[in-house]
Amino acid sequence: MKHLIEFIETKDVRKAGIFEHLKCTKEEAKLIQYICKRYVSGIEELSVLEILKDNFPSDDYLYLQKLGVLKNLLDLGWLIQVSFGQIKAHESSNLEILSTSVTPSVSLLRLLEEGSLEIFLPEVKPYTDHLEYLQDQFDMVALLHKIATFKQGLADNSLSIGRLKNKLTLLSTRIEERIKITTTPIVVEEFFKEKGLDEKEKRIFLALLKEEYSGGEGQFRDMNTLIELISFDEYEKIKNRALLEDGAKLITDNIIEYEEVLNMFGGISRSFYLEDDVMQRIIHPKKKKKVAKLKLGELIEDQDIFEYLKPTTNLDDVVLHPKTRETLNNVIKQVDKEVFKKLKAWGIKDKRKGIDARIIFYGAAGTGKTMTAMSLAKTLNRPILSFDCSKILSMYVGESEKNVRKIFDDFKELSTKAKVDPVLLLNEADQFLSSRSEGAGSSADKMHNQMQNIFLEQIEKFEGILIATTNLLGNIDKAFSRRFNYKIEFKKPRKKQRLHLWKFMLPENADYEEGFDMSELSKHELTGGQINLIIKNTAYKVAVREESVFENKDFLEEIEKELGSSFDGAKSMGFRV
Repeated sequence: MKHLIEFIETKDVRKAGIFEHLKCTKEEAKLIQYICKRYVSGIEELSVLEILKDNFPSDDYLYLQKLGVLKNLLDLGWLIQVSFGQIKAHESSNLEILSTSVTPSVSLLRLLEEGSLEIFLPEVKPYTDHLEYLQDQFDMVALLHKIATFKQGLADNSLSIGRLKNKLTLLSTRIEERIKITTTPIVVEEFFKEKGLDEKEKRIFLALLKEEYSGGEGQFRDMNTLIELISFDEYEKIKNRALLEDGAKLITDNIIEYEEVLNMFGGISRSFYLEDDVMQRIIHPKKKKKVAKLKLGELIEDQDIFEYLKPTTNLDDVVLHPKTRETLNNVIKQVDKEVFKKLKAWGIKDKRKGIDARIIFYGAAGTGKTMTAMSLAKTLNRPILSFDCSKILSMYVGESEKNVRKIFDDFKELSTKAKVDPVLLLNEADQFLSSRSEGAGSSADKMHNQMQNIFLEQIEKFEGILIATTNLLGNIDKAFSRRFNYKIEFKKPRKKQRLHLWKFMLPENADYEEGFDMSELSKHELTGGQINLIIKNTAYKVAVREESVFENKDFLEEIEKELGSSFDGAKSMGFRV
């Protein structure tokens, strides 16, 4: 007990042997000395108020100014609170600890007994293999987790966050020093350099790798736990969530993936995993992967069924009828955790994550059906694969059953290989959806009916988002109509909507005649696609003039041509604003 006796008897605490280990000021050390003297005299707990009054002037409540001194000793881990309600020192204000009591921590008592709490690490040597390197990194992850639990007030009160951080610094330095003198390549370090990961991304990766090696489904897969490992305050927690959201580097570079699961409280939580090919590379660095993972765009290049569309607009960019927007918003809300909870409880939705929706967009050409489908995909941050149904007969004569199945089989295969959930867009789907022929009929009728039966079967089994577009709903077979849970009509825009479309589609940087009147143009019943076409045709005509000024009559001439043509407007991808 020589260290204890020396400490409580020394007049100048700075000369005591343990002072350098306390990592505190002389004033703080004198408070520790006072508390230790009372402790050895049999008084285990002391009120904060009593400590302050005995050691600092009580006139005009000056001792209250020293609350921060005692608070720092709590943060350093040399004292712990003893109070009803279990106040957490790191979350308490100075005044909150005034009515509590304190006692020496286990760490302080051990220091007084042994004279030192220094950490002695083994001699720095090169890593012999990547497993030895990983052991050090996994120890660091465990330390980060201890620090996180301490900050949450979940750790043993005998722990000192200062000591834990000291250990973390020593271990991090040791890892860096060992890496510097290691000549054999370390696969994880090479991977970090190749991907350009920062320190926080590396810690997330190592935590998930630790979980993989332990074969667990435990704590380090949870989003909040991973964020705790890399955050030291509430602000950082909010900021660091971006590292695990869609669009983050770790996800977009196919390093990690996640599953959304219904937790015990009824909400949806994310559970993270390392991608299979990444795990293969780390665990078996010398074994070559047979099949490389391809992106969806690369896979599409090797087939001739689907077109890979890249949306540039979201739903906020498209002029929609209020009822249509409301319906689409309801589709999107399927991913809301409260909505998901209700649908699952009612037996409407199973464990499958994401949105299940089979939708028909119907209406005249140029009313924005395809553009809206693409904008919905953009809003949901999903790719979109389009199939032109008008080609089905010419492509698949004589093999309708086999090849209609192939559309859906290939779609599923592409989704699985690319590990994405695209939206399937069936454009011009009248051929599939029209009423089936009754009676024997011709061989063509039989083939058509057989093709539709297979299509109906595939619609039943489809998981995800499927959108079929058609010009007419009245001719749709009732069996198909029942299989689609959303049927959304795209009407020709009214005058107010047409004015809105003219306003946003007209070139901003062009010159217009004095008195140019858009309201005059909006009187004509045109679809968004027709307005878009008329503006382009007018622009070509005006651009060749020496004085390129747009006049109302220029647009009216093109409107007359468009409305007088034998075609029902030009086919358009939709319209945006």
